[in-house]
Amino acid sequence: MNGLVLFAHGARDPRWAAPFQRLAELVTIQRPGWQVSLAYLELMTPSLAEAVAAQIGAGASHVTVAPLFLGPGGHLRHDFPILMDALRTRYPNVGFDTLPALGESDTLLAAIAAWLVASLPG
Repeated sequence: MNGLVLFAHGARDPRWAAPFQRLAELVTIQRPGWQVSLAYLELMTPSLAEAVAAQIGAGASHVTVAPLFLGPGGHLRHDFPILMDALRTRYPNVGFDTLPALGESDTLLAAIAAWLVASLPG
């Protein structure tokens, strides 16, 4: 089984997570054979390690982690590699892939630009 962890920053207000939860639902509908879950860097649960452990416990032999950060700031350049190295060490028989920051996708940026332009008056 393959797993996908959508990895977001986290916030004190639980309403902040609503769009990420919706995204997880949409991906689950489009990839019904995949196990899709959310994880957070801080302030919310589950952590990345907890989400990955749950996926592996449910039978995932390969996990892709998608960081839901618009740009590759300090968390992605420093914290994220440390977290991923720890997971690879803890689970040497599990394959791990990571996706780039959201803002590194020309397709996503074009979609955001189209939405912005369509939302402008006149």
